[in-house]
Amino acid sequence: MLEIVPFTLGPAQTNAYLVADPGTREAAVIDPSWDGGIILAEAQKRGWRIGHLWYTHAHFDHIGGAGAIADALNPLPLVALHPNDHVLWRAGGGGALFGFDIDPGPEPTIDFVHDMKLKLGSNEFEVRFTPGHTAGHCILYVASEKVCFCGDLIFAGSVGRTDLPGGDWDTLVKSIREQVYTLPDETRLLSGHGPGTTVGEEKRNNPFVGI
Repeated sequence: MLEIVPFTLGPAQTNAYLVADPGTREAAVIDPSWDGGIILAEAQKRGWRIGHLWYTHAHFDHIGGAGAIADALNPLPLVALHPNDHVLWRAGGGGALFGFDIDPGPEPTIDFVHDMKLKLGSNEFEVRFTPGHTAGHCILYVASEKVCFCGDLIFAGSVGRTDLPGGDWDTLVKSIREQVYTLPDETRLLSGHGPGTTVGEEKRNNPFVGI
């Protein structure tokens, strides 16, 4: 079983997801967007131990809370990110472009690769490499829970922007068609911004990328 606690935080109203196996109390934060103390307090209230920070990509509004979370933890959480986004991570997620100087937190030590499996208690997360929004964007799919954490690849009725460094429209469309639209229609899509949706809903109605 997987428990999911969503947060919408920071200047870009970015969704962060605190996920945990309630049996083992092991927890991870997918895209610790901002205000890390808020995420940390929720985990502590529930008796969960955050051992991992998993980044779908390295934009500043998806890593802005990492420093505050890591500062309060001993040992440090393990940080995972695709190698193609390491340069972006080192540049503070591009925050300077928008006037933000963030603490990016601990250096990523786990390199996401396509089809990699991550364990959180009894839950298995499948990493799918989905460039287009950034060069190293990845999504995390939990088949047993019928849920996919899809970062800024696709949103309810929209898709990620491709006008920032590392973005590419044709690559984004290919990633959506090959890595999202191939999932079961009932799969819930939990995005980096806005409300959740499902694979079937987006295949039928997304105005940017049809099947």
